[in-house]
Amino acid sequence: MGIIKIKSVNATELDPYLRLSEAQLRNRLDPENALFIAESPNVIRTALDSGVEAVSLFCEKSQIDGEAADIIERIGDIPVYAVDRELFASVKGFALTRGVHCAMKRPKASVPSDVLEDAKRVAVLENTVDAVNLGAIFRSAAALNIDAVLLSPSCSDPLVRRSVRVSMGTVFQIPWAFISNDLYNGGVDELHAHGFKTVAMALSKNSVWIDDDVLKKEEKLAIVLGTEGEGLKDATIDACDFVAKIPMYNSVDSLNVASAATLAFWELRVK
Repeated sequence: MGIIKIKSVNATELDPYLRLSEAQLRNRLDPENALFIAESPNVIRTALDSGVEAVSLFCEKSQIDGEAADIIERIGDIPVYAVDRELFASVKGFALTRGVHCAMKRPKASVPSDVLEDAKRVAVLENTVDAVNLGAIFRSAAALNIDAVLLSPSCSDPLVRRSVRVSMGTVFQIPWAFISNDLYNGGVDELHAHGFKTVAMALSKNSVWIDDDVLKKEEKLAIVLGTEGEGLKDATIDACDFVAKIPMYNSVDSLNVASAATLAFWELRVK
């Protein structure tokens, strides 16, 4: 369809970028046509490299021969909506994303057995609802050789735009899936069925230090992390094989979940 010049942010062509909510983009009633938005050239390239299909592109005119040039060449015969820089920057937050956004088809959802089959280290998230934390956890997982991420049903969607942006596109590189049940009600059992031992990151009397050799020696280990603030549910901790904690000083009792995940991934990675 080529390049289409847009003169108003009210143009209906821009609805997916400017007006549709995350729930509307996800469109559970019509999953074949569900979308997500990828922001910034590097994130879009990573998504395309992973096989995700682009539906349209929204960019500053100046980027057609700049940052978006190779992307436009790759995406084929789909609409490219181009606007003046002033118009692009008038939309709150868009000036920070290097002038290029892409509406893309949501990949087909994986199931836990798909992502666990060849994994040795996985992250398991319980009720992690903050998209920024979720994106940061994915980025750390990719950097520190975590093979997959599993999410409880109450977790945030990894493909909301803030999560995609903060992850720097690693949500397309690390296999992930939602489990069908809460961790304490079948989720941990599913991990055990695939040969994993589970370690809950929590403060409790029977916690071991995160660098304990008993954890590092496990061939297949699932690192279980909880929600922001409250941490893991007691029933989830009880269902896990081990409980581990990170040494703390200066009366600080815990770290942000994304920070805790990074330290756990580093300490328990397969070397």
